[in-house]
Amino acid sequence: MPSPFPAPPLRGHSAVTTTRTIEDNGVTVVDDAAIADEEAVLRWFSEIAEDPSARDRIALRYQPLVTYLAKRFAGRGEIFEDLVQIANVGLMNAIDRFDPERGVRFSTYAAATIVGELKRHFRDRRWSMRVPRRLQDIAVRITQTLPNLTQTLGRSPTVAELAKALDLSEEEVIEAMEASYAYSASSLDSPAREDGATPMQTLGDDDGRYETLDMWVSLAPAIRSLSERNRRILYLRFFKGMKQTEIAAEVGISQMQVSRVLSQTLDKLRASVDGDGTGVDEGHA
Repeated sequence: MPSPFPAPPLRGHSAVTTTRTIEDNGVTVVDDAAIADEEAVLRWFSEIAEDPSARDRIALRYQPLVTYLAKRFAGRGEIFEDLVQIANVGLMNAIDRFDPERGVRFSTYAAATIVGELKRHFRDRRWSMRVPRRLQDIAVRITQTLPNLTQTLGRSPTVAELAKALDLSEEEVIEAMEASYAYSASSLDSPAREDGATPMQTLGDDDGRYETLDMWVSLAPAIRSLSERNRRILYLRFFKGMKQTEIAAEVGISQMQVSRVLSQTLDKLRASVDGDGTGVDEGHA
């Protein structure tokens, strides 16, 4: 699966213009080297009033975030492409409601708004899972017929008796009865245990990729200042997963030089993130 996070710009391209399209679960998204460039996004927000296309550029820039968050809600009976569309509704709402003057990162605000839109979709749906219309209709007929048939028989009817009354096969009745369990679902925010914990609190793990996204925001200026060769070495090592010997053959230097470049460059990138003012000195990297 392609990473939802951007690689640093390579081969001298600028952070704003380096883009390429990829296919992810049949949905075309943009893998942009500057996905976390908040300065560019804020500039586009300032241009929306005079240039409506700036709104579209912001929406396009955050398609990887839309796809990533939609995947978190996959597997719940909803078509993935539909989830992407719902997530995009949340993204557009975030763009329209965002106030740059509040000092909040748009990526943070957009993620919260998109997740809220996806949760609201599952909460407000009539059926909590996608069920064929034919089974929905049969389930409604069973619900309407069951009280009268129970009163007539003086007991709960069997599947065979329900099937006869509805002029259906027993298999159709059983299938519709099982599907009816998908009519409603307990809220993920409602207490489900004696200690008051909700399913939302007990499902899944902390996702460290949000921290990775923030890290890219801090690293972007330092990575852009690296030489083309050093950016390529970082890319081959950490995004392609190549061994140092393979990188040496690819770049045309020795394995020892690759090791030294990686060590020195990573030290300087860490110093840049820690904010000690060291920066990246390409003369020694």
